Amino acid sequence: MITTRELFLNHLAQTSPEPLLLEIVKAEGCELTDINGKKYVDFISGISVSNMGHRHPAVVEAITNQLQKYMHLMVYGEYIQSPQIELAQLLTTLLPASLNSCYFVNSGTEATEGAMKLAKRFTGRHKFLAFHNSYHGHTQGAMSLMDSPYFTENFKPLLPGISFIEFNNIDEINKIDSSYAAIFIELVKAETGCTVADKTFINALVQKCKECGVLIILDEIQTGFARTGSMFAFEDYNFVPDILTLGKGMGGGMPIGAFISNKNLMATLSNHPVLGHITTFGGHPVNCAAAVANINVISQIVKEDDVIEKGELIRSILKHALIKKKYMAKVCCWL
Repeated sequence: MITTRELFLNHLAQTSPEPLLLEIVKAEGCELTDINGKKYVDFISGISVSNMGHRHPAVVEAITNQLQKYMHLMVYGEYIQSPQIELAQLLTTLLPASLNSCYFVNSGTEATEGAMKLAKRFTGRHKFLAFHNSYHGHTQGAMSLMDSPYFTENFKPLLPGISFIEFNNIDEINKIDSSYAAIFIELVKAETGCTVADKTFINALVQKCKECGVLIILDEIQTGFARTGSMFAFEDYNFVPDILTLGKGMGGGMPIGAFISNKNLMATLSNHPVLGHITTFGGHPVNCAAAVANINVISQIVKEDDVIEKGELIRSILKHALIKKKYMAKVCCWL
């Protein structure tokens, strides 16, 4: 009889030659359980998705309640759907006043795509700046913001007009000028091993962008929702982005992302043409309900000092050679 492992390898498109091949039958809290009953501590959290653990009771309850009402109704932006409204209201209360208009999509990479279109539409420019060794997603627009030949070479040509500068190098800021629509930035660059943005560098970058009318698109797809302690990483820096992208830890395990900006800026996507940006399943009511529950739990439970303390504890303990050498990109530690 053919096994599920064989079916997986034969009929699911593979993303690498060496998948982990764990057959998980249950996930709860920080534990995964495989088909043989073996338990794993999930330190990778579904690639920064399950901030509050797998299947948090509040998230499961919110999903169940929304399923009793309705699921997909209509393409994004046509019907008034209470889960979308509740999520937008919650997010805007957590964010600075200028970030008051939310566009919900299905993932972080879609948030990147939407942010790129919004910046081009608002500024009338088409060029972008990004940082060497960045990561903003794997669709063609998002991949254009990545300069690693390993990831991009076999998919060229990508979008034109993308330039790259060095992260945390204050001299590179002089390369910013008024020909660019926007600059994409992460405050913690995961692709280089969690490189944290220097505050002096960020202050200088923000000032230069204001002088040149270049929008700042901040990618908090991975750092958002208390990953760094504060609800959003930029709260620890003295600036507010023009456009904020979110995803991953937003939905408590459900697929959802967002790009958020000022209402006046966001309004440019609604005309010339209408449906300038559109998504069929973005802002799915079940996913929005899950996100509301998840964010409320994070807001009520997570304390910044606890996050920092636990991060230091984990770094001090995880020193096994196998973790560092073999599983740095796919961390699962067995019990």
